[in-house]
Formats: sequence, C-alpha cells, structure tokens
Amino acid sequence: MGIIVEHVSKRFDNFQAVDQINLEIKTGSLVALLGPSGSGKSTLLRLIAGLELPDSGRILLTGRDATYQSVQERNIGFVFQHYALFKHLTVRKNIAFGLEINKAPKAKIKARVSELLELVQLAGLGDRYPSQLSGGQRQRVALARALAVEPKVLLLDEPFGALDAKVRKDLRIWLRRLHDEVHVTTVFVTHDQEEAMEVADEIVVMNQGKVEQVGTPAEIYDHPASAFVMSFIGPVNVLPSDSKIFAGNGFESPHPEVFVRPQDVVIEIQPGESTVPARVNRLIHLGWEIQAELALDDGQVVTAHLTRDRYDLLKIQPQQRVYVRPKEAKAFPIFYSI
Repeated sequence: MGIIVEHVSKRFDNFQAVDQINLEIKTGSLVALLGPSGSGKSTLLRLIAGLELPDSGRILLTGRDATYQSVQERNIGFVFQHYALFKHLTVRKNIAFGLEINKAPKAKIKARVSELLELVQLAGLGDRYPSQLSGGQRQRVALARALAVEPKVLLLDEPFGALDAKVRKDLRIWLRRLHDEVHVTTVFVTHDQEEAMEVADEIVVMNQGKVEQVGTPAEIYDHPASAFVMSFIGPVNVLPSDSKIFAGNGFESPHPEVFVRPQDVVIEIQPGESTVPARVNRLIHLGWEIQAELALDDGQVVTAHLTRDRYDLLKIQPQQRVYVRPKEAKAFPIFYSI
C-alpha cells in the first residue's frame, strides 16, 4: 500500500486549492500530478509531504494515518524545483546531510553516499561544490540527497522546471531509469504533458482543485474522461458539431463541440467519400512529422499532422487545394476552457 488520499480539501482564504480529492497511489509506482497553474497539484503534493495540513479528510502513507504527522515522522524525500542545495557544502556533504542529522554511523554514511554518487552518475564529483556543477547535475545531487535517508515516498515538485529543454529531456529518461532501480513510491508535479506521458506509470490530471481523471498515459490520451482532459493532453482541434467536416462521417453529436486530434485529420489530394475541401495555409516541418494548417471553406482552421512518409507521398504545398475528413472524433457534454 502506498499513498491514500481520502476526501481531502484545502482552502487558502477565498481560494479553494484542493476540493474533496480521493486518490490512491500504489506502492512502488511513479505517478505524475499534471495540470495547469492553480489546479491544486503542488498543494496536494505539499499536503502529502506534511508541509500543509488539510482542512478536512485524511492522508495514509503505507497504511498508516499520517494526516497530522510532522514532515520528519512521515519519512518522505522532497525535491524542489530550485535544488535547495547547501552552497557551502560539497556534493558529498550535501548528500550525507540527512544521514548526519539522523546520527547514522560514519561508515554507513560513507558507504551510502558512495553508492548514491554511482547511482546518480556523479562518481568522481563528490568533492565539488554546487556552483561547480551544471543545472542537471545539481538536480541529480538533490535527488541523491532525498534518497539518502531511504524514504518511504519521494515527492518532486516540478523537478526539471528550471532547466533548459535538452537537459529536461535527458533527466526525464534518467529519472525513469533511476526509479526502475530503486522502486521507491514517487509522485512528481508537472504542467508539462510530454514529461508526464514519458515518465509516469500513471497520470493524475487535475483542474480547479479536483481530479479529472487517473490512468496510464495511454488511457488518458486515448480515452479522455472529459473535454478538459482531451484539451489539456496533447494537441486537439475543437470544432462546432455542425461543421461540414463531420457530414456523412457518423460523428453527429448533440453537444455543441467536437474534438479531433491532428493525427486523426486525413488529407487527400482528390475528393472522396465524406471529404470536404480545404486550403493549405501553412506547413510546419517538425522533423519527425509535418504539421499542416488547413482552412475549410467555411473559414474554420484545422490542424493536421502527417508522418514524413505520408507527406512525401502527398507532396502538398502551401495554398494547394486538398480534401479532408476526420478519422476519429470525440464529444463531451461540457467543455471546460483551459
């Protein structure tokens, strides 16, 4: 048993940050709390850590009620976005800090620090100071320090938010591999959909203090539970349900809006069954795929994604007349704007 959140709410003055959340995180899993700013994800993480107390509800860690336990009693490792390393201490001393506070034997501290330096791929840098490291290296030191005391749970609050795109990408791969080695129950906060999809076993999508959906990356993307989830996870075209693009495609909907992923917009050179005419406004080369911005005759703009092979076959050009149809579409009763 990992983390159980039962009917937890938290308000700051007139702002309801977290509203009646129920959530179960399995032991040994790597879970992302994903949502826009103000969705409650960081507040929920701080409630699990004990840095905030809930107004109502309770939190169980490994089967025990930890709602009113102190941070120290919960045995949780916490990693912040901006590292929070001690500038005057070496890498080795930073990692050893928690063990020294807990008065662990010196031999154990030395062995544990050496083990962690190897684990986070910083062996040989133990005597450097944080200022002598890159941002990615500093974040790995922060993770090693959090793991040093062998926490039951590891919490990461936007751990890669302060890093550039290339370093973020590298550290995401590294974090996934690290988790597969240590298997500590890990929860990380992010607003980056790609980061959550790439790293997490499960994603908790949050909006306005509530949980919209919990599922694997594939479940969240392929079977979104709401308009908000579909709009927030990956690119999407939002079109009126009476758009001519849906005529004859079996996508009639009683709801005002229909959602179509760009990869589900099919482009043809010749008119065909259930296609509608469009003009190619712009082509954007993204390396592994081509993004086509298309204008329908009624003025609506639709984005389509083509593989390189499909693009090379069609050989479409800007301002060219093409014909499009949706391969798949979804509709929801209510649309929550982001």
